Amino acid sequence: MFEGDPTATTPMTPLAPPPPPVRKGSGIPAGRLVALGLLAFVLAAFSGRIDLGSLVSTAQSYVDRAAPAVQTNTSSSDTAAVAAVKDVVQRANEAQVQAYARNDPTLMRATATTSYYQELVQTNQGLQSSGAQSIALTKLEWVDVTVSGTTANAVTNETWRTTYTDGSVADSTDRNEYTLVLQAGAWKISADVQPTTQIITPGTAPSVTQPGTPASVTSSSSNWSGYAANGGTFTSVTATWTVPTVSATSSGADATWVGIGGLTTNDLLQAGTQAMVDGSGTVEYSSWIEMLPQSSRNVPLSVSAGDSVTVTITQQGGNDWLIAMKNNTTNGSYSVTVQYSSSNSSAEWVQEAPSVGRGVISLDQFGTVKFSGASAVRDGKTMSLSALGAKAITMINGQGQAIAQPSTIASDGSSFTIARTDATSSPQTGGRRRRP
Repeated sequence: MFEGDPTATTPMTPLAPPPPPVRKGSGIPAGRLVALGLLAFVLAAFSGRIDLGSLVSTAQSYVDRAAPAVQTNTSSSDTAAVAAVKDVVQRANEAQVQAYARNDPTLMRATATTSYYQELVQTNQGLQSSGAQSIALTKLEWVDVTVSGTTANAVTNETWRTTYTDGSVADSTDRNEYTLVLQAGAWKISADVQPTTQIITPGTAPSVTQPGTPASVTSSSSNWSGYAANGGTFTSVTATWTVPTVSATSSGADATWVGIGGLTTNDLLQAGTQAMVDGSGTVEYSSWIEMLPQSSRNVPLSVSAGDSVTVTITQQGGNDWLIAMKNNTTNGSYSVTVQYSSSNSSAEWVQEAPSVGRGVISLDQFGTVKFSGASAVRDGKTMSLSALGAKAITMINGQGQAIAQPSTIASDGSSFTIARTDATSSPQTGGRRRRP
């Protein structure tokens, strides 16, 4: 299916690594869809968030995963069931193209479960908001199909072409890992993850007003900027940041968050704040949580530009996780205990260009965001960014130019800033679904 993402939030992973996963990152494609909130066009939850573009890094083992070798086999003792599964995937892709062309999402309902249908609706809405005029599947290769009772898995390599209203055209090829279920005698798609990546080369350095000392570019992403740490078991992550004041001169989005997992895996538990700028120049701020591969969702914690927000994610035991969010400026708070199976493999402190499916939304002009008190619990010990050996991630555009640049870690070991450069950020396709 076309999900439009770096991962997304999928999470990124950063650029083609999280989406999504769809905000996967999923994830990415990761997905994450990131909870995008509403644009004028009712832009829905991203995702994430892993489920967005391509990863460039001199330490590719840190954020990049090689695309699986192409296979051509199908496996199942029931050839009729395999044929039926293939037919559903093919019809689902055709339905998405037609639904987008006719602006009629109901055309996608017959081949998707209720929850996945809602994901597809959000994906198409996000693509419309990002300026996509049309989408088309130009190539589909079967890698593997397996059927086991009332469930099935299908793997494909798909090339999609997106034509934008400005006349530009983007092609992306991604591995799709479908999950299908048998409902009332008919196969329906319940999930689709795109875990592969593409590589782009760095470009010239744009100008940036970074209040701190810019960090060296050790890894790059199409949708992540900030810091990430791995190597050990992570059971908690926290940070405080000031919600940036976003310019309303052009449409776009940004999401600020902390997370557990998703750096080199498809799982990602994350929570944070975001801003959305619609075509009329209205800026909407919100707070959200996401558990890839599920889409992100807004939570009832009001935030505004300039507010100080603290977010902490802590494992309570087993699969129980406490997500605690506080607006230090208004004294408002929100907390929830969720069930999530995490790899506990990494921790992240990120400013993200949200994504819908495989489509990365343009990064808005957020200026500068400052993180403080950034730390994580690794192997039972609370450690600062410096003590964790966290690595910087620079967000780049399709030309390899930095569009969001983190600073070096301050002397306190737990503070840094991320500054928006003057480089252009355009909607992108391809990569992992993270978040939106």
